[in-house]
Amino acid sequence: MENRVVITGMGVVAPNGVGIAKFTKAIKKGVSGIQFQQLLKDLQFSCCIAGKPSLSEELKLQYFTPLQLRNFNSTGILYGCIAGIDAWKDAGFEFDSKSELDFDTGTIFGTGTSSVEAFREAIYKIDAKKVRRLGSGAVVQTMSSGVSAYLGGKLGLGNQVTTNSSACTTGTEAILLGYERIKYGKAKRMLVGSCSDSGPYIWAGFDAIRVTTYKHNDNPELGCRPMDAEASGFVPGSGAGAMMLESLESALERNATIYGEIIGGNINSGGQRGSGTLTAPNAKAVQRCITEAIKDANISSNDIDVINGHLTATKKDGLEIENWSKALNRKGNDFPYVHSLKSMIGHCISAAGSIESVAAVLGLHEGFVFPSINCETVHPEIEAIIDPNKIPKKMILYQANIVAKASFGFGDVNACIIFKKYKHN
Repeated sequence: MENRVVITGMGVVAPNGVGIAKFTKAIKKGVSGIQFQQLLKDLQFSCCIAGKPSLSEELKLQYFTPLQLRNFNSTGILYGCIAGIDAWKDAGFEFDSKSELDFDTGTIFGTGTSSVEAFREAIYKIDAKKVRRLGSGAVVQTMSSGVSAYLGGKLGLGNQVTTNSSACTTGTEAILLGYERIKYGKAKRMLVGSCSDSGPYIWAGFDAIRVTTYKHNDNPELGCRPMDAEASGFVPGSGAGAMMLESLESALERNATIYGEIIGGNINSGGQRGSGTLTAPNAKAVQRCITEAIKDANISSNDIDVINGHLTATKKDGLEIENWSKALNRKGNDFPYVHSLKSMIGHCISAAGSIESVAAVLGLHEGFVFPSINCETVHPEIEAIIDPNKIPKKMILYQANIVAKASFGFGDVNACIIFKKYKHN
């Protein structure tokens, strides 16, 4: 027997809002979290703007002890732990370091890289022959599974505790992997999500291959323009998103708040064949990922009300809309509403899928579709496929029943997840 899987808690650390309340308010109003970064200018980046969450020292101390924060040099782990613990508490669980070991709950929390800053610090100390001064946190901060290790220890998780990594697909993939573990009875609850470090050592490679915008250093909030005719590349971002997934039976037993239900999804790859390369998607595989997700969810393509797209504000936006149109066999005014959170927070790399999924579920739960800001003139390639009115420029109140969220990443990897509004019987 397969379990139904619902979402009972969420947490977020985003450039335009830390915490669900602030984040919800920001996405409803279309508030940008993208700002000018002097450090990037000093390092002669072409793109000198980015989305970086703002965290006070007081906030950090709510999640880490002063001793833990000493010599702590991983923004990604910091973001991930805050979002993950917030999702845990939002689901109604106590944050107590002395809690009993919970074999029914685990975590799959993804990342792209773990603490480049900590690696950099370690390299300098090693080169200076100061190995013994690396400190006890060097290993756990730089190992890929650092974020899941911290969360597993802070929350006493006894089920699977691991980290996945699939470029920009990481967050969406983590949610699906946790969903499947509960669906097939391997766990009752899974804390899922992903995070990404801030800083030049994460963003430099994208600047070097010229996929980031350089045209908006003087007006950062206008910089990220998904689906717009003037889109000139993505804006880098960082942060973390988290969800507490739970079997419906467990959630009902606890009388937990239910934000929504996951009813299916799919993960695949284009194999870097055909149109697919290390950095470009295979259109056939993207379309198959969407259609297989719909099949897995046991719905029709016509049931999808809203698409939360990957849509990075690059020249690939048109191709993504084309792939959605072909996969759904819908176009013009028949196309679902479609939007991109990246317009407000930039492309948060490995954290993108999880933060965007949190936004998608908030809209589903509260009955709104957040806007794609900066889409002032729809790109001609996109306008030829869908009605521009299907791209909300301001928040609209809309009681969607089903939202499809997809992410696509370097390595020609894809993930699509189907969220459904939970309706009490």
